Amino acid sequence: MITLQAVEKRYGAVTALGGLDMDVPEGAVYGLIGPNGAGKTTAMLILSSLLARDGGSVTVAGADPQREPRSVRRHLGYMPDFFGFYESLNAFEYLDFFASVQGVPSGRRRGVVLDLLALVDLAHKVDADVNSLSRGMKQRLSLARTLVHDPDLLVLDEPASGLDPRARVQLRELIAELHRMGKTILISSHILAELEGICTHLAVIDEGVVKAQGEMDTIRGALTGARRIRVRVADEDVDDALEMLHSRPEVAEASVERGRVDFVLAGGDEESAGLLADLVGAGLAIYEWRAEAAGLEELFLELTRGDGDT
Repeated sequence: MITLQAVEKRYGAVTALGGLDMDVPEGAVYGLIGPNGAGKTTAMLILSSLLARDGGSVTVAGADPQREPRSVRRHLGYMPDFFGFYESLNAFEYLDFFASVQGVPSGRRRGVVLDLLALVDLAHKVDADVNSLSRGMKQRLSLARTLVHDPDLLVLDEPASGLDPRARVQLRELIAELHRMGKTILISSHILAELEGICTHLAVIDEGVVKAQGEMDTIRGALTGARRIRVRVADEDVDDALEMLHSRPEVAEASVERGRVDFVLAGGDEESAGLLADLVGAGLAIYEWRAEAAGLEELFLELTRGDGDT
């Protein structure tokens, strides 16, 4: 559905994309994860035909967005990371306006709008002013806007940004439903946990290049190489614990925060159990040992291990 090869984009002296390669298969829910400033939004704008690239090639549904933008836009619905609402309109009027812009025949528009409001669970807000909606409702209405022309591909830039936990769950359920309807979905985030449960594929982008991409099972395999450990020790043992951890090559980023020792461990259950045994064997009083699922920092630590080493 989407192919980017050696895509480059510069803003003056700043390189936003430095040779980006990415393949999004048809029917995938494809997560694009990276920190703020990694190049996610730039890549999405380029493939959505809203920004010209400086180099490389892009195809979306078989068309080049820079040369054939109308063809691409027929297949694609883009949801930016900001609302951009006409606040003088109600929910129905808002979607009706965009359906008109997208060329939906006037005789079909009312049915299309009501169906979309039902899909995003806003049927009860049909007459509500957009300005009166909660952030989560606005986010779902914005997603409905991308669907008015029934595109094959949805491009969603940080759709969960600023949402409370309940709204995040509702958004994930909606994305899963759209996937069941056969949509290909490209979704960006800087928080891995937002994507891990819904994506079939994932790409990690940093400094304008993809560090790793593939099916979720492949990415999960990469995550098993590092995990964050949180340890509570006796106050008098904190310095000794830090000294011991700093001496271990499999330990990184060891620090103390609010009376807990925090660090990243390269390894799995065996390495975790072995390190715990060594600390206890050294006479340290360990009150708590908690291994947490690897997150974005741990994934980057693993994928960029050795960067800069020459």
